[in-house]
Amino acid sequence: MNPVNSEHAKLLRTLAEAVGAEQLLTASEAMAPHLEDWRGRYRGAAIAVVRPANTAEVSAVVRACAEAGVAMVPQGGNTSLCGAATPAADGQAVLISVSRLNSVRAIDPANNTMTVDAGCVLQTLQDAAAQAGRLFPLSLAAEGSCQIGGNLSTNAGGVQVLRYGNTRELTLGLEVVLPNGDVWNGLRGLRKDNTGYDLKQLFIGAEGTLGIITAAVVKLFPLPRATATAWLAIDSPALAVRLLADLQASFGALLTACELVSDVALGLVRKHLPASPAAVSASPWHLLIEVSGGDGDDARRQALEVFLAEALDSGAISDAVLAQSGEQAQRLWALRENIGEAQKIEGLSIKHDISLPISRIPEFIERADQQLVQAFPDIRIVTFGHIGDGNLHYNQSKAAAGENGAFIAAQPAVNRIVYELVHKLGGSISAEHGIGQLKRDELLRYKSPVEIEMMRAIKRTLDPQGLMNPGKVL
Repeated sequence: MNPVNSEHAKLLRTLAEAVGAEQLLTASEAMAPHLEDWRGRYRGAAIAVVRPANTAEVSAVVRACAEAGVAMVPQGGNTSLCGAATPAADGQAVLISVSRLNSVRAIDPANNTMTVDAGCVLQTLQDAAAQAGRLFPLSLAAEGSCQIGGNLSTNAGGVQVLRYGNTRELTLGLEVVLPNGDVWNGLRGLRKDNTGYDLKQLFIGAEGTLGIITAAVVKLFPLPRATATAWLAIDSPALAVRLLADLQASFGALLTACELVSDVALGLVRKHLPASPAAVSASPWHLLIEVSGGDGDDARRQALEVFLAEALDSGAISDAVLAQSGEQAQRLWALRENIGEAQKIEGLSIKHDISLPISRIPEFIERADQQLVQAFPDIRIVTFGHIGDGNLHYNQSKAAAGENGAFIAAQPAVNRIVYELVHKLGGSISAEHGIGQLKRDELLRYKSPVEIEMMRAIKRTLDPQGLMNPGKVL
């Protein structure tokens, strides 16, 4: 049991009344899973972890904390890669887990919408939509554990942004508990609502610094009638950009995903997850592509097969594996989706989630690789990501895993090389992971003073006490 002062004791009694004593965690071992981030980079402390079951309980918890002047840290599935859901080490905050808010409230197939609680695991949304004959297209590696509230709070992207957009584009309405405990109900399933400011956009991507999202109305789509998936061996990122343009010209909106994977990244998957399919040829770079919709599976595969044959003849690709079944497609996708897990097994690394104009990606990779190798001769660079929307995951470590603990100290120097070049090429230092604690200081360097002051003004207006997820983003 953590030491509790008299003021905190009063707050804890109020919180226990709001959610039930069994949902108020104060013992160190009970709180521990909530106090460390997924990567193991950030560890914090808390007065308590509180687990409300519905919006009314979230409101009561927030109101009690606000009246006591105690900081609050919202948390969903705790899969943040930037420390956004980890409290500070001073132990002066209450961590509010929304994982018990996990109901699919309603599905409206005719309107192609679904209303869900913030604590719903992403895969639950996908499955519920499929059972209704619909598609919820947000898809990322952590979909079996991340929660939609966290996806909303970071404006998550994933592998199908190319066709369907980020979480921001997939959201029609929100329900939010504001920092004073008031509840804003904006759960509207409207695609057109021109009645003033679009308030929901303030909270999407705000990482819990402006309020706690408790529910959302999200867009659904018809289930694709056909899908074709292929893994391509290519020589360079420049060829990847060329192939992307050719694929878009050939398939248009049917092109669902286009993922770039370096041989170094694939090598880590092979090393740590050896059950991966072996039919993929050795190559310095790879593309994973998916085309969905339109005709049946056979027709879709045949169309993609024709495209790949022409690409082989022209030399744009050196080899290709075209999935002949859904199971084979899943195995190809596992090669891409398991890169993050393989990196975690390998050890600590310096991670960058960057966005660039697609046309500048080859130049960035060439110049950044060159500068990093010059500064750190034994560096290993793991590059992969969503080339279809310009988002690269560009990560650095040492080949000897035991050296990575010390290498993390070089993160400021590595960041300067990566982020300065990203900035020069008109990119962003965060594409889909957010800012959290990891990039908070970098934000000040790359956002203009006007932008930072506008953000601070919004924060002051909605959270004048500065109690909602302090130390994150700003």
